[in-house]
Amino acid sequence: MNIVVETKSLTATVGTLRIGPHRFDCTLGRAGVIPAVDKREGDGKTPLGQFSLRQLLYRADRVPKPETGLTTEVLTPTVGWCEDPTHPDYNKKITLPYIAVHDRMTRDDHLYDYTVVIGYNDNPPVAGKGSAIFMHLARPEFAPTAGCVGLCAEDMVAVLRLCDARSQITILSPADSRT
Repeated sequence: MNIVVETKSLTATVGTLRIGPHRFDCTLGRAGVIPAVDKREGDGKTPLGQFSLRQLLYRADRVPKPETGLTTEVLTPTVGWCEDPTHPDYNKKITLPYIAVHDRMTRDDHLYDYTVVIGYNDNPPVAGKGSAIFMHLARPEFAPTAGCVGLCAEDMVAVLRLCDARSQITILSPADSRT
């Protein structure tokens, strides 16, 4: 099934995620949303557009493997994500330790316990257009993300159950939202 994320304004940091008949509250980038063509590394905005769901990464040491049709991979302490636009591995999963700027995927908090890799700026990656755009767990206080889509754990598990290898996520501009 496909996922649709709706928001009320370009500066909204929360939205509604729909999949089939289900609706869930979600968090968005701390600076709102932006057309993908205008997205920049570090801008704190969630890119608008339609993207494939590449795979699910999850913390088997913390959470059970969810029921899903997505390809899954267990996160280990050596998994990272390159966020350095000057590096050839920009916006790619990497093995730690790593010299370039990166995100450690086995965070101390629980944000990446379930992490769906969104196929944004990855085929091929364009330096500076944004990296590490995921659908991951929301912070307990439902604070905004750095540009990702966040869900509470219970909702994430429900969404994952409905996803398969063909699933996509469409993040709509406010003018296109049908809330």
